[in-house]
Amino acid sequence: MAQSKEKQAPPQKGDKPVILVTNDDGVTAPGLRNLVEAVKDLGQIVVVAPDKPQSGMGHAITIGYPLRMEQVTLMEGVEAWQCSGTPVDCVKLAVDKVLHRKPDICLSGINHGPNHSINVIYSGTMSAAIEAAIEGIPSLGFSLLDYSLEADFTAARYYAHLLVEKVLKDKIHRHLSLNVNIPSVPMELLQGVKVCRQAYAKYEEDFNERLDPRGKKYYWLTGEFVNFDEGTDTDVWALQNNYVSVVPVQFDLTNYTIKQQLEKAWQL
Repeated sequence: MAQSKEKQAPPQKGDKPVILVTNDDGVTAPGLRNLVEAVKDLGQIVVVAPDKPQSGMGHAITIGYPLRMEQVTLMEGVEAWQCSGTPVDCVKLAVDKVLHRKPDICLSGINHGPNHSINVIYSGTMSAAIEAAIEGIPSLGFSLLDYSLEADFTAARYYAHLLVEKVLKDKIHRHLSLNVNIPSVPMELLQGVKVCRQAYAKYEEDFNERLDPRGKKYYWLTGEFVNFDEGTDTDVWALQNNYVSVVPVQFDLTNYTIKQQLEKAWQL
């Protein structure tokens, strides 16, 4: 007979909420440290993050290779672990092997670079947040529109604290997942928060063909971001106009409009 898993006792009334923090830029990324700093007064922080950058991994999980996890020192008073797997692996392991329970909320980021529009499909940052939502853990993924490791996270920290505090208080939905992008502008230029839809915008991609030192071909992905959406209710529009964009995302990929059309048109 299989042994039952040891479960951590549920939090008692008055206990601080447990906040799981992860990312896709790696456990040493400045964005993760800034996110922890932003919310550390709101609950008990536990970090489980990749041991190396995992950008663009999407919702990948590790199969066929061992996963390893090691406790690390991140900052005083914060339990932190680095994982050899993907951002989604980090969420799964955090729940099953570190916390032995579901956290009250999962935060992913702060990503170095945008995750608006179609980027949400490829984003390891948002895939970690969506994985949490699948498990019934409310989540937020944060991205700052600045790739630099020297980026100014002042505004990102402010809005991360504001939004996390709001979600913890309002308890909107256990499958809630919010994609939050912050423009890279000084705090005083930000216009506030705008709840948006995902824009139809994507990269027009190209593969540069190159030769390695041995004369063999290899390819390097390049591309130009193109916005095909003229709406003023999108995340791209909000960011271009110095709003913090908040897009509620879901893991149900069903196109219900086409489903209804097919039900009527296809009599097979």
